[in-house]
Amino acid sequence: MLSFLDWFDRRTSGMGLVIGALFVAGSLTPSLIPRSPEIQGILAGFCFAAGYGVTVLAEALWHYLHLPRLTTRQARWVVPPLGGVALAVVTVFLLRAADWQNDIRAAMQLPAVEGVAPLVIAGWGTGVAAGLLIGFKLLAALGRYASRRIAQVLPPRQAYVLGIAVTALLAYQIASGVLVRGMVRSIDRSAQALDDLVPADQVAPGQQWQTGSPASLLAWQDLGREGRAFVSQAPLPQAISEVTGQPARQPLRVYVGLNAARTLAERAELAVQELDRVGGFERAVLVVGMPTGTGWIDPAAMEPLEHLHHGDVATVALQYSYLQSWISLLVQPDDAAEAGRALFGAVHRRWQQLPEESRPRLYLYGLSLGAHGSQQSLRLHEMLDRPIDGALWVGPPFVSPLWQTLTAERDPDSPAWLPRLTTGEVVRFTDGRQGLQEGAPWGDVRIVYLQYGSDPIVFFRTDSAIRQPDWMRAPRAPEVSDDLRWYPIITELQLAFDMAIALDVPMGHGHRYAYVDHIGPWLAVTDPPGWTPQRLDALRAHFLQKQADLDH
Repeated sequence: MLSFLDWFDRRTSGMGLVIGALFVAGSLTPSLIPRSPEIQGILAGFCFAAGYGVTVLAEALWHYLHLPRLTTRQARWVVPPLGGVALAVVTVFLLRAADWQNDIRAAMQLPAVEGVAPLVIAGWGTGVAAGLLIGFKLLAALGRYASRRIAQVLPPRQAYVLGIAVTALLAYQIASGVLVRGMVRSIDRSAQALDDLVPADQVAPGQQWQTGSPASLLAWQDLGREGRAFVSQAPLPQAISEVTGQPARQPLRVYVGLNAARTLAERAELAVQELDRVGGFERAVLVVGMPTGTGWIDPAAMEPLEHLHHGDVATVALQYSYLQSWISLLVQPDDAAEAGRALFGAVHRRWQQLPEESRPRLYLYGLSLGAHGSQQSLRLHEMLDRPIDGALWVGPPFVSPLWQTLTAERDPDSPAWLPRLTTGEVVRFTDGRQGLQEGAPWGDVRIVYLQYGSDPIVFFRTDSAIRQPDWMRAPRAPEVSDDLRWYPIITELQLAFDMAIALDVPMGHGHRYAYVDHIGPWLAVTDPPGWTPQRLDALRAHFLQKQADLDH
């Protein structure tokens, strides 16, 4: 009699091929982000392997429990017709795939595609599926070998179970340890080298108010790639005045890179000292900004705020990683939160020392992993006597505890992609076009979440393999396809792939937040005076044109 692992390793499952094909069909359905044929092919390969693997595991467990099963003859009568049905389903779904993708593309103002390149999808899918199945076969062979060795000292059934456990543990250690650590080290070295590189056309600033200038406490080199861009791209007063028609001050931007000091606490204190040096605590608005994993601060968020307050804004930010946000979240999950607490704590302590009548209004800002870190920076015992004035958190990743709590506690008649909280005195959600509960009174602290309904960084769920996410229920976000359906396992794989390509869309969709969509949230949070509807229309027109120029 074949053992569990022998059976799993040696047999090619006809039913597994059928279910794998149905998983491929499901992968062709729309999700949140439009997919290229290459990405669709890779996704199809993963889905086929998942469907095949789940079926084989279920059959192996059935066999292990000695439950009744089809004879070989019965299987020959049952499986081929089911295979024909699966092939027909794949064909139908493939014929509809272009229309499904075009629905998403139309919602994102992208040109339509005429077909889905089935040969490209098949080529990539076959290669990926074959590689994954070979890997699983090798693991099964390893498990069989381990079980046989263990069976020399333990009864067979216990040996089989222990062999599976040992193999799974070894595979996990290799994948998460050797492979992941090696890959991350390589990526980190490359990212650090890129971060240190100063292009020939990027000249150190010469004005005393600029971080990285000769008068600064921080060397230009130590700001990092994204820090240098953030500091050097601050709009000038003349440029702001041309848009607003009002006199403007020079916005102040302070940035501390990873190489600026040895410890996180030292870098946070250095940020406060530099902020003090340039006069940041003398501005009307002070923003503690948390960058994304690479250290990027989104100009689409900062420039509208600086225009709304006619340049009377100081922003301070602290780099905590070189890595892309999703990599940093996987391998350095606590770094963003620790950096957020260190920077906010240092700024808040200095802010409290100022006379109450002259201190600036204090706000928090973060995008993506920066939003996660910024939310984590708030500590209740530090906030009770002297709270912040508000916060704008954009595209908060699905792991953010505060965001999860607020979304779960929303009013029952509000959708998960645009929650409403009873009175909305403290917290409101918006997608940039709706959701700020116009006319409702605000409290003393104003917090706004800006999130697009098509942002998979926000709406990925780790349990979407086994249950439908709430945001898929009606009413859906305007840019989410009506044809999007929940399929066990498949939907989670689709959303995981969506996260990887969430920036490959026009501004205003996915994880690319538009300039113009920050105007309403900043208005709600900071309440700048003097903005008439006509002046706001002119401001929006300016940033719409800037978005159009960037997209082209």
